[in-house]
Amino acid sequence: MTSLRTGGTGPAPTRRQALAQALNAISYEILPFGSTEDKVLEHVPAGISMTVTTTEAKGLGPTLDLAQKLAGHGYTVAPHLAARLVRDERHLIDIVAQLREAGIDGIFVIAGDAPTPAGDFHDAYSLLEKLDANGHHFTRIGIGGYPEGHGTISDELIDRAIDLKSTYATHIVTQLCFDADTTTTWARKLKLRGVELPIYAGIPGAVSRQKLIRISAGLGLGQSARFLKKQQNMLWRFFLPGGYSPDKLFERLAPRVSEAETNLAGFHLFTFNELEKTEAWRRKLLARVGS
Repeated sequence: MTSLRTGGTGPAPTRRQALAQALNAISYEILPFGSTEDKVLEHVPAGISMTVTTTEAKGLGPTLDLAQKLAGHGYTVAPHLAARLVRDERHLIDIVAQLREAGIDGIFVIAGDAPTPAGDFHDAYSLLEKLDANGHHFTRIGIGGYPEGHGTISDELIDRAIDLKSTYATHIVTQLCFDADTTTTWARKLKLRGVELPIYAGIPGAVSRQKLIRISAGLGLGQSARFLKKQQNMLWRFFLPGGYSPDKLFERLAPRVSEAETNLAGFHLFTFNELEKTEAWRRKLLARVGS
């Protein structure tokens, strides 16, 4: 991910400039479905970086396979490594070797939602620690941030986990949050605690409510209490009159990117594979701001 920070002591960017910079440095999150590769090739410019999610139901295989295919097409891509799906040290070493061979130098490390770990790694920190001890080639290591907290983990434990994980990471990507002030306040508090990593605000792309519901059900999320607890604001906002558009949230957050006290560095769009609509939204907004 490319930081939007202007640096130096020059003038702050105008609102239009801030929006254009944010739109040009945006990244997308995609789901490892059978049709995803073709959709990416058709709709996503090579300059946009992506992360590939993983789920308990599908395991790590489809995530790593898709990441390798997209890297082969010239995309910058980072697969999600869910710690609870990694069996042991040998499995981790094999994954790292596989990604090195594919030329993939970025990962996004999460605990994952599997209720029972497949092996030695119970959380993201334990995997990051072992990864560091073994050595690796990754230049980009993302970890998750929780502006609105977590439905099943206390704020104190979340703060402690970020403090520990930040030692091994290069950036933070937040969970979905629909409130710009909440994200900004959280980012400011994080920096005051001494966490200096750049933060990428996670927001949904141009996603229809029907698409969200269908994908959620397909992933087994529609019936998942864990999902509903973690995403406190998401579902009900999709049922408000008019649904959801990323415009307002994006426009409120983009000018904050250059504020040094937040370390906000850009945006990560959860596309739910609505790649055509999300990229059309990005290009339309870019044209509107004149860049």
